[in-house]
Amino acid sequence: MQIIIHPHYTHQENSILQLVAGFFVEGDLIVKGSRNTIKSNILGDEKVNIKYFDKPGLLKSIIYSFFRSTKAKRSFDYANYLLAHNIPTPFPIAYIENRNRFGLLGDSYYICQQIDYDFTIRELIHDPLFGERNVILEQFTAFTYKMHEGKVNFLDHSPGNTLVVKKDSGKYDFYLIDLNRMKFEDLSIEARMDNFKKMWLSKTMVKVIAKAYAKLSNQSEEKLHAILLEKTTQFKRKITKKKYLKRKIGKK
Repeated sequence: MQIIIHPHYTHQENSILQLVAGFFVEGDLIVKGSRNTIKSNILGDEKVNIKYFDKPGLLKSIIYSFFRSTKAKRSFDYANYLLAHNIPTPFPIAYIENRNRFGLLGDSYYICQQIDYDFTIRELIHDPLFGERNVILEQFTAFTYKMHEGKVNFLDHSPGNTLVVKKDSGKYDFYLIDLNRMKFEDLSIEARMDNFKKMWLSKTMVKVIAKAYAKLSNQSEEKLHAILLEKTTQFKRKITKKKYLKRKIGKK
């Protein structure tokens, strides 16, 4: 077992290990996936989230053991990078990797602070009558622009991966989650617009985001609108086609 703990939490190592040891019998279930599970629990006097990554198959185990960082490690490292660049994400506490005697990765865990949020971008996307929808979209665009300026290409920039906390006076805070797929690079304006495509934006939302991003980046609103609309439309067609083919194959 390898455990890496943020310096702020090293004094709680034993408690962290106890949380992980009791993962399957303690805590409140948040998400149960085919390979990943997320639970909440208490560490000291605060709520934390524990994300469990199931043991990968042999090929991926070799890759994660010798050629690429594990999902748990990437989640921890990327969270630290984001916070260092003033991009909010739940504070990273620790990650743990279990390996066999040959050094091959087994299961792993990522522990971070829990954010008590009001909603995710998903609710906003699917409800045209959502309160202050355009205001939130504009602020979300500014948040994403800041992320891009920090050379962050969040490959899973999708509606469920941004938590939103409502503050006073019409202000909103945004937190990135599910961090293990990122690239750190300079992004062209086309790549920046492409980064919005998984948001499943309506034409009205495309207009709002293009206008807000144009003001921040000193780019042409018409240019950004055209690129963003094209990227969004292409992505929707791709996903719709995949779903159609799956249904057809399933009927055979």
